[in-house]
Amino acid sequence: METEVGQAPAWRRAARLFTAPSRTGEAAPLRWDLGFYLACLAFALPTALVSEFYGYRVWGNFATVAYGFGAVHSGYLLLSARRGRTPGGVLGSRWCAVAAVALLAMILPLALLVIRRLTGVDWLITPFSWAAQPEVWVIERSADLLLHHGTPYVDVTALGRAPVVNDYTPYGPVMALFGLPRALFGGTPLTDALTDARWMFALAACACVLGTLKLLKWPRVPVGAAQLALACPLTALTWAVAGPDLAIVGLLVLSTALAATGRVAWSGLVLALVVSAKLIVAPAAAVLAVLVLVRRGNGLDWAALGRFAAALVATTAALHLPVYLVDPAAFVEHVFRFPLGMGVVRSPAASPLPGHLIAETGVLGQVLAFVLVGAAAVAVLVWLVRRPPANGSGALLRTAVGLGALILLTPATRYGYLVYPLVLLGAHLTFRVAEVPAAPPAQQSATSTSS
Repeated sequence: METEVGQAPAWRRAARLFTAPSRTGEAAPLRWDLGFYLACLAFALPTALVSEFYGYRVWGNFATVAYGFGAVHSGYLLLSARRGRTPGGVLGSRWCAVAAVALLAMILPLALLVIRRLTGVDWLITPFSWAAQPEVWVIERSADLLLHHGTPYVDVTALGRAPVVNDYTPYGPVMALFGLPRALFGGTPLTDALTDARWMFALAACACVLGTLKLLKWPRVPVGAAQLALACPLTALTWAVAGPDLAIVGLLVLSTALAATGRVAWSGLVLALVVSAKLIVAPAAAVLAVLVLVRRGNGLDWAALGRFAAALVATTAALHLPVYLVDPAAFVEHVFRFPLGMGVVRSPAASPLPGHLIAETGVLGQVLAFVLVGAAAVAVLVWLVRRPPANGSGALLRTAVGLGALILLTPATRYGYLVYPLVLLGAHLTFRVAEVPAAPPAQQSATSTSS
């Protein structure tokens, strides 16, 4: 029998890591870890080798090392578990690989790309020279426009030349705030490096995570949640080369935590910031509204819903109206027409996702894609009505499914937007831990005694 195992093909011996029994009973999560980091490695290595974007290649090189370490570390823990041993120290923790990804695939490549950006070649029409993705430049420019003209949107019909894609700012006015530090204090190599908008996105995302955990009373975050929300390639890549989506999804999670803990007016205000930065997350308003309405579980709380809606509507109006009134036509062109593919310049957003592939088949395909988006929206609404979310984890799950369906089925979208449902699912797992009711004192005493 030993001879047969020894002579088995390498792929079969590797597969045994996933299937062989463990004497410690800890193999299941370790098998998940190994599969997760191998899948991440399969994304990072080709990115390093063949991506057309300079920033992507830099990230891919760092991430290949990070995920390679994660795979090796998980394999080591899995082999140890099969032998009935538990390694001690830092290397004995599943969090070791998550920390390696945070350092090697997020912090270090971002720092390097910020420094590289000081060479000033980002505006060239050469993606292989970009140390930051175009959205970073666009948001920083929008902040400068806001300071000097009262609107982050230019009139693309009055440029004196044919407009191009990067003339557009397809975000709400709040997004320009992340570029204000550079607009106010930039101008030297040091201040440009310190005020790169990616640092602002990262700081906002981290602040939202800390605020959420505080509202949830510091639950023990599952490793799987951190892997989905933090260590997955879409999060790490976005952190290094762009960043706005992480700030937005962080604010969305914070808004959910505020609603789930009864701070409904604050939840509406934060959600207004989210919607006023990026309209793609607007469907979350319906989910949070239902959560606020049914959260107490003893009837419908219309007063809470009123406070939530009032804060949401009033804040959204206060954020949009001043900019809209400066140049209504430019506002509509940038925020609505361009993302919908109806602008003077067509949005280049496209990824090999189902909605885009279906729409590319022709007019009937375009109609079918929008029918599928509508069907998905109806399905989520039915889910909300028949099984309304009673807590934050339920709301996050419904938001993740709804946004995931929208991203997959919309004809003009990017695969990077899938970071939204992934982060929301990671947050969902953390909220579930926080929502587990504490054991009664007698039960806690009995458990302590028996252990």
